[in-house]
Amino acid sequence: MLKLKISVALLSLAALSACSTSGPGATPAATPPAAQASAAPAPKLLVFMVIDGLPMRQVLAYRDQLQPDGFKRFLDRGTWFADAHYAHGHTVTAAGHSVMLTGAYPQRTSIIGNEWVDPKTGQSVYCTSDAAYTYIDNKTAPLAGTSPRNLHAETVGDVLREQDPAAKVIAVSGKDRGAILPGGHKGQAYMFMGETGQFASSTYYMSEHPQWVKNFNAAKPADAYFHKTWAPLLPEAAYARSVPDGQAWQADAGNGNRLPVVLGAKLDQIGPQFYPKILPTPFGDELTLAFARAAIEGEGLGGGTRAKTDLLSVSLSSHDYVNHAFGPESRLSHDHFLYLDRYLQGFFQYLDAKIGAGNYVAVLTADHGFADTPEWARTQGRDAGRVDPGKMIAALNASLAAQFGAGTWVTHASAAGLLFNEPLIAQRGLKSAVVYQAAKGLLLKMDGIADVFTLAQLQSDDKQTPYLDAMRKSWHPDRAAPLQIVAKPGWLFSSRPQGSSHGTPYAYDTHVPMLTWGPAWVGQGEVKGAVEVADLAPTLAQLLHVRVPAQAQGRALPLPAPTLAH
Repeated sequence: MLKLKISVALLSLAALSACSTSGPGATPAATPPAAQASAAPAPKLLVFMVIDGLPMRQVLAYRDQLQPDGFKRFLDRGTWFADAHYAHGHTVTAAGHSVMLTGAYPQRTSIIGNEWVDPKTGQSVYCTSDAAYTYIDNKTAPLAGTSPRNLHAETVGDVLREQDPAAKVIAVSGKDRGAILPGGHKGQAYMFMGETGQFASSTYYMSEHPQWVKNFNAAKPADAYFHKTWAPLLPEAAYARSVPDGQAWQADAGNGNRLPVVLGAKLDQIGPQFYPKILPTPFGDELTLAFARAAIEGEGLGGGTRAKTDLLSVSLSSHDYVNHAFGPESRLSHDHFLYLDRYLQGFFQYLDAKIGAGNYVAVLTADHGFADTPEWARTQGRDAGRVDPGKMIAALNASLAAQFGAGTWVTHASAAGLLFNEPLIAQRGLKSAVVYQAAKGLLLKMDGIADVFTLAQLQSDDKQTPYLDAMRKSWHPDRAAPLQIVAKPGWLFSSRPQGSSHGTPYAYDTHVPMLTWGPAWVGQGEVKGAVEVADLAPTLAQLLHVRVPAQAQGRALPLPAPTLAH
């Protein structure tokens, strides 16, 4: 993942078709109008779930070990898409979360990464930062995620509330960007606070928390995890398909890299040093789902007449933290997925009892996939490695200085690209395109670099060059860098020697689960044709009988006919 920080601390509904003509890199056709959707009444509640950092290959790899009503609710009794991908190239958390419910890629949403550098000012920008707002009852750090101001597109929830202001849109996540971006401009977002163990919103959404949030936080549920043990769910033999704990390339920080682990084992009291340790364990997801239940109860989501639909977005962040630290091939990741499956089963059974199994639709996807840890991949005979961003830029600047004269020619790494010293280029009487092309040539000689795309290529209509269109979908003219870099398959942009990441246009990063359930609205079976995550927004808009979000690039998914009459 190109998280380089240098100097800035750098889906009609009743269609029986088995596949869609949209797919990664395809140019979507015009979205069918919402009027063409099924005449069935909308569900009382749309439960939109995101598993941060879950590649589809993990869902299928452990299918035989799943509980009967977690992921299997989708796989055995819902409709799932076997070949669902993101079509943008810089596959990171914020970008993925911005695509799901807008149906638009970063080239339209302008969420090009988790963070980037403003090309005009050189200032660091965080995807959901907004200094005009602060967290409620919690400290607000510089660049903290407090509002959707940077999201230049509307979501399905925004359209829903525009049509029916009484509808409620609530978004919950362990990460601010995991709540704020799906929550859109008219929803309400709540995120986990690492310093206090609370869930909080910001003053963008409200002046103070509703009483149910105050009650949840006052009960201090996070404290119950102090010195709690994360132990493997299954006997050791059940994990033979995954890599054992304690490998040199697995990060030995936070809670350690061997199961069982005791949360906060080295701490003698609960506090700011303890709370962040919850998220990189299964208990981060358990806690988030507990808050989601509290939101359903406190806000009365899915209650009242069917004429009103509410939307609950729940982004579970822990799998991403686990995969970053230990790699998706690890036993720790394998075991975390099994915990997650059990938590989902409990949550769905709660929804059946509270909302009614015939009253809600559940959708599950992920914001991106994950690469295997390079050091492990090499033990399997694969070409894999790490590109240190700082060293890459230093070497590039030295070579550019030798060619064009002394000076710092590359100033920042930003999202998936590099920014240049445009005043210096002008001062030396050079054309920017010449310097970009020279930098491209130099980068292509470096280990781990597959391709580099210049501003001219990004602005062209070339759809034949591999990965260019994917990177173009990640490129926004006002925010993105003029040179976009693609690492070789299996390679990471990383300055640390442990853990894994994501952020490329390769299938291991773009191929994610896209699972649906709701017998009165969604049929049953596996759909094998290629589809895009961007297709979810127009699909859900039709299901909810609202217009498609204005910036959406996806098309309605080919769902089998519902299995139950309305």
